[in-house]
Amino acid sequence: MANVVVVGSQWGDEGKGKIVDWLSERADIVVRFQGGHNAGHTLVIDGVTYKLSLLPSGVVRQNKLSVIGNGVVVDPWALVDEIGRLSSQGIEVSRDNLRIAENATLILPIHRELDGLREAAAGAGMIGTTKRGIGPAYEDKVGRRAIRIMDLQNLQTLSGKIDRLLQHHNALLRGLGEPEVSNSDLFEPLAEVAPKILPFMDKVWALLDGAKRSGKRILFEGAQGTLLDIDHGTYPFVTSSNTVAAQAATGSGVGPGSISQVLGITKAYTTRVGSGPFPTELDDEIGQRLGERGREFGTVTGRSRRCGWFDATLVRQAIKTSGITGIALTKLDILDGFEELKVGVGYMVDGERIDYLPASQGAQARATPVYESLEGWSGSTAGARSWGDLPAQAVKYIRRVEELIEAPVTLLSTSPERDDTILMKDPFED
Repeated sequence: MANVVVVGSQWGDEGKGKIVDWLSERADIVVRFQGGHNAGHTLVIDGVTYKLSLLPSGVVRQNKLSVIGNGVVVDPWALVDEIGRLSSQGIEVSRDNLRIAENATLILPIHRELDGLREAAAGAGMIGTTKRGIGPAYEDKVGRRAIRIMDLQNLQTLSGKIDRLLQHHNALLRGLGEPEVSNSDLFEPLAEVAPKILPFMDKVWALLDGAKRSGKRILFEGAQGTLLDIDHGTYPFVTSSNTVAAQAATGSGVGPGSISQVLGITKAYTTRVGSGPFPTELDDEIGQRLGERGREFGTVTGRSRRCGWFDATLVRQAIKTSGITGIALTKLDILDGFEELKVGVGYMVDGERIDYLPASQGAQARATPVYESLEGWSGSTAGARSWGDLPAQAVKYIRRVEELIEAPVTLLSTSPERDDTILMKDPFED
């Protein structure tokens, strides 16, 4: 049986929640492998809406094990709150259906504070962070001063670890003219939350190895999108972790040979939250129409998403850097009723046409899109469950997208409802 990685092929918000939920019925284990509670998934199941930020999407399904891998940064208080919200909706979270890697890094209140202070100080140069402490927590991880979940087991040694972390952070706070943080400011809330988090702790690498050996199907769930990858995204307007599919192995403790298929979730147009380059962005009535019809507001932040035409150049590049073997095309129904559709097929930079997004921040800002026009359709694709239900021009649009991105559409989503899905190839069938 195949193990499948699901990643976003754009700047996030591609509709991963529904697709992961749809696939999770076929999986035994669902694993989050990077990011934190800055990412959001909205699931609609039997008319009930669930909003998840940190928990894997499989948690709302019975008899599925959800796993938070070592590549995730965990805000323990946000996790407790999210578990509480699900409980109020009738979803009970226990060790039976959730495990967290013992070596996962914790997000602390000081991380959230520093995140906000830096964004405020940056002014016009702000990155567009969600101010949830994700970046500072990853900085502590690579700086080898992080507090990890396993550190909550021994409170006698925790205080010394906090002192080491504060040597760094208090120097930053002094430099920003802010009051310093004491050891007790962190120790006491951590000691209080520890009993609520430790029951979920496990050796995730060993857990997944055993599952793989016993033939279990594993679904690796990425957050955000490939274009927000710290290495391969639109740097510096990116997240603080690797979002490409290869991170599924590193961020959960399995080898790369454990990955069989990579499904890239791809919106039929393009959106972005926050700052950074966006060559096909539309600051006009069409962009507004896409945003209103697509209800383009962030699950976590509530911020309006910037909207534009589909950018085949960016998606093709994401397919290469993430090793995507097929895409799930989402929100095709939002394009219903447009007389003309445009697709970005390249860029002009300093008078030269190129077929990739340059790595340079300056060149990205100067890139203007080269468009190809396609005929729209007047019929509806909403709720379609077979190719025969689609207007002919919608099929032509999909086929042209496949040609431009150099990858097949293996799954098509036509509404937020999980059953409004057309499957061409099951990712779990190797």
